[in-house]
Amino acid sequence: MSTSIRVRDVMISPSPYVKHHTPLGEVVDILLRNRVMGLPVVADGGTVVGFVSEQDCIHSMLVSSYHCEGAPNVDDVMHNEVLAVSPEQNIVDLAQNMGKNKPKLYPVIDDGKLVGLITRSAILSALWENRATCDMQ
Repeated sequence: MSTSIRVRDVMISPSPYVKHHTPLGEVVDILLRNRVMGLPVVADGGTVVGFVSEQDCIHSMLVSSYHCEGAPNVDDVMHNEVLAVSPEQNIVDLAQNMGKNKPKLYPVIDDGKLVGLITRSAILSALWENRATCDMQ
């Protein structure tokens, strides 16, 4: 197996993201339009300040739609602690971490700025393609 496949080789770039204070309805629209399970939350300077998942949105939408009150925004539901990876990280190492920690995707950050999004599907696809080369040998 080739161990030289890096996150930068398979990440989604540019990454979909949402900005601070984005209304939750817009967050849901961006999630659905981009077919991802979560999004980095970015401040005006371009730094990642949070992460919001489909699950976070579902919970908030249940509460706000059931009671028909409030207009939540991303700041109300996002996680402030962001698990992120470097574009230079090896996908084999990342795949092993995903097995332990079970996140489905990670923001890819370089020099403090968002440069991409890496999904479990992208890693699986890259590993599968790499496996196919084993059969050719």
